[in-house]
Parts: sequence; structure tokens; C-alpha cells
Amino acid sequence: MHCLLFGKLCTPGIGGSSTSEVRWSLVGGKISDTHRAESQVDRVVCFLRDSSNKRALRTQLKRSGILRMALAGSETVDRGEGNGETFLLRAVRIAAVVALYWFVSITMVFLNNHLLDKRDLDAPLLVTFYQCLVTVGLCWAMQLLATLCPGFIDFPSVRFDPKTSREVLPLSVVFICMITFNNLCLKLVGVAFYTVGRSLSTVFNVLLSYVILKQTTSLRAVLCCAIILGGFWLGVDQEGLTGNLSWTGVFFGVLASACVSLNAIYTKKVMPAVDGNIWKLSFYNNINACVLFLPLIILSGDLGRLAAFPGVTDLGFWGMMTLGGVFGFAIGYVTGLQIKFTSPLTHNVSGTAKACAQTVIAVVFNSSSKSLLWWTSNMMVLGGSSAYTWVKSLEMKKAPHRDPEDSAKEKLLAGEKGDAEV
Repeated sequence: MHCLLFGKLCTPGIGGSSTSEVRWSLVGGKISDTHRAESQVDRVVCFLRDSSNKRALRTQLKRSGILRMALAGSETVDRGEGNGETFLLRAVRIAAVVALYWFVSITMVFLNNHLLDKRDLDAPLLVTFYQCLVTVGLCWAMQLLATLCPGFIDFPSVRFDPKTSREVLPLSVVFICMITFNNLCLKLVGVAFYTVGRSLSTVFNVLLSYVILKQTTSLRAVLCCAIILGGFWLGVDQEGLTGNLSWTGVFFGVLASACVSLNAIYTKKVMPAVDGNIWKLSFYNNINACVLFLPLIILSGDLGRLAAFPGVTDLGFWGMMTLGGVFGFAIGYVTGLQIKFTSPLTHNVSGTAKACAQTVIAVVFNSSSKSLLWWTSNMMVLGGSSAYTWVKSLEMKKAPHRDPEDSAKEKLLAGEKGDAEV
């Protein structure tokens, strides 16, 4: 009777056999049917025991993985544990990638400021054009190296297609406006005030997403934008009190911020034309930019100023110009690398911390003295940007499931992509 009751409870989930079949087999059926029923019951017991053990093991793994996820995100942890990689090695690798990103990004900003701040060569468009030219050359070089060393270098095969170039052209117009206004802002306001001067990208993201894409923003995200706006105005006020404020530089910074947001929107629109590949997009974007810059350089007089520049034949000058283009190309690579080994949220937090360190280095390097309110404005801008990133990350987790790679790509395009090219 006990076996009959146990058979009734366990059989409906096994192999589709019914309760009546088990009752018949236990009361008066064939011996083989009875053995089959007992075997099925044993399987149920083993399955329940294994499930309990797996739950206990999974709980233990979750507890031991909290610190790992703080450093590397869930996807990275799963990949590392699957490969048997030690936690210490993974932590060292992440630290090295973040340090590389900081080094490339900060060096690129200071190097561009040095090139744009030359008193005897006032040619910002020429500097920007040359860096785009270097990027195109590096894309060709990386493609060649990927062909020669396929196991060592991974780079897409790119062949120039006029049709694709025309599809990318609207983005290229926004792109040259973005990098031109960005460099003019950096030239006029300097590195110390650069973070505040270019801080409105997040605010324009919200405004343009509503105007162009009809996307609404949560109240918490709007409050974060209000903090950024407050920090921007406080920073402008405090920089004005020092006597170093350039209103033209601030104006170019606002335009650059708006173009960064437009660049993110248009990038999403043209990504299908380049098969969703960031490097292909960079290749076509910089080729179009080189062509579009040529008439601008002639009309602005930069070409004539270069011809009259005493150091035009100096290899050191061209070496610095080329190095600036190399760092402009490298920032795109290390940005993707940091997202790959950490997470999009960690990447944005790292970028905010990098901007803070960049400001401190600039103030110390120039031996400047800043007021408490000046530093407060920077903290408001950086804190508001970090809070906005955190709020959007929480909202994306609550949204319907999306491909992790697409989410990472979107965060890159909306945040760091504008800075990665300038």
C-alpha cells in the first residue's frame, strides 16, 4: 500500500506514465513492469538529492563570487571561472586594462592641448584633419597585420565602398563638427576646465532623445541632469572669477556636447550600413572627414599658416602630430577593451574617475590655485554624471531582456564614443 501511494505521487512527472499503470504494475502486473516502476522511483529520489546538492553548490558559488562581480561583472566572471582562471590573475588583468585606458585617454588630452596651444601655429582644423588621416592609415595597417597574423591580431577586412560611404556621410558631418568644436574648446579653456566645459553631453542626450527619438526620461535621471547643469554654471562662474574664462571656449564646449549626443544618435542609425562593426564605421567616418576637412582647411587659412610655420620641416613636430593621431586611434581600442574585461557601468565609472584625475593633474601641472567652489563644481558635474549612469543602468536591468553586446555597444556610443575620437 505504501509502494502504491508512493508510486501515485512520483509517476506523473516521469516519462508520461500514468498513475493507473503504476497501480496495475504493483498489484498484479508483470515483474518487468514492477522493476520499471521501482527504477523510476529511484530516479526521482536521485534527482531530488542532486537538485538539493546543486542548489547548495550554487549558493556557495554566489557568495564567493560577490567580490569578483564587483570587479568584473557577471559575464566576465562566468567566462573566467569556465576557463579555470584564478581570481588574482583576473584582478591584475582588469587593473592593467583600466590603467592602460587612463594612460591613453589622459595622455591624448594633454598631447592635443600641447599641439593646439602652439603660439606660432594657430591651425586647429589642420591638426584635426591630420589625426583623421593617421586613423585611416592605421586602419589599413591593422587590416594588413590581421591578414598576415590572423591568430594574433583581430581586425575586420575593410574595402572602400562608395555606397557605404554615402550612407555614413550624415554621421561624418556631425563627426567633424564634434571633433572640431571639441578641439577648439580644449584650445581655449585648457585641460583643467575642460571637464566642466564639456560636461553637458548627458543633458543633451536627454533633450535630443526626447526631441528626435521621442524617448522620455525618468525623474531620477532628470534630477541627475539638474545636478550636472548646476555644476556647469557654478564652474563657469568660478572660472570667471579667476579671470581665465573664455566665453568662446565655453560656447564651443556646449556645441561639442550637443554634437556628441547627435553623434551617438546618428551612429545607431548608420550601424547597419557597416554590419554593426565599430572599426568599419571608424574607417568610413575618418575617410569622409578627411575629404570634408580639405575645403575647410583652405577657407580657414590653416594651410597658409602651415606653409609659413618655421617648424614645418621639423621631424619632431610631425612626430608629435602623428603620435596624437595614434593615441586618437588607440582610445577607441582601449575603450572597447575596458568594456570587454569589466562592464559598461564600470567603464563609465572609470571614465568619470579618470576625468577627476585629469583635472587634478592639470591644476598641479600648471601650479594653479582653485577655490573650494571651483572644486565643488567639478564634483557636482562628475557626481551627477556618475549618478545618471547608475540610474540608467538600473532602468536597463528592469527593461525587457536585450543582447549584452548591444547594451554594451549602446552605452559606449552614448557616453565615451564622443570622447574616444577626439
